[in-house]
Amino acid sequence: MDIHASKPEKIKSMFSKVAKGYDKANNVLSIGIHHLWRKKLVELSQAKLGHSVLDCATGTGDLAIEFKKTVGNSGTVLGTDFCKEMLDHAPMKAIEKHLKINFEIADVMHLQYADSRFDITSISFGIRNVADPLKGIAELARVTKDGGKVCILEFGQIPFPVLNKLYEFYSTKILPKIGGLITGEAEAYSYLQKSSADFPCRDEFVKLMKKTHQFSEVTYYPLSLGIAYIYIGTVKH
Repeated sequence: MDIHASKPEKIKSMFSKVAKGYDKANNVLSIGIHHLWRKKLVELSQAKLGHSVLDCATGTGDLAIEFKKTVGNSGTVLGTDFCKEMLDHAPMKAIEKHLKINFEIADVMHLQYADSRFDITSISFGIRNVADPLKGIAELARVTKDGGKVCILEFGQIPFPVLNKLYEFYSTKILPKIGGLITGEAEAYSYLQKSSADFPCRDEFVKLMKKTHQFSEVTYYPLSLGIAYIYIGTVKH
């Protein structure tokens, strides 16, 4: 199965199979660092009490939970995903933290929300799995208010050759085996590595965001020497 073709049904099937062990695998493979990355995204988003947030490809809800801690009871957070099996794990995680977050099925390429509805929209580790990333980014911008932020967290490539080679060895030889042991789906983690190794990052991804003509400014921030990046776009309509 050529999952790397980014066909929606194949991606959905892959995530439905890893859903049960997804959180455990993430924590082991990143040594928990992915939680710090999400906290940094919320900080850079300039989220405040009372803001409304849409988190797409929310998976099991980690980023939605981080946003809710910041926007408080006066704010709203809606977490969406196109894979029901992933989303099934999110509500209980929020309830256990005594946070009121709404979750529903939605596809980032075809969002069912009105223009300019949210103060902030986000997607973490999901945009590279979208069949048409440009369309997904444009949809995020469409439903974000003027002056609001579109926030994207995604893997990229380390710009330092020696370190990149070391990380490449880990991500191609070790990561799929560990991910496979935890979830039973080594092929899925092999895909995740390949997709991040091939996906545009830094200035190339900024160019992609600017192609939508919906941002007055786009800035990126490297994380952990460039294993991942946060992109913040300020919306103009």
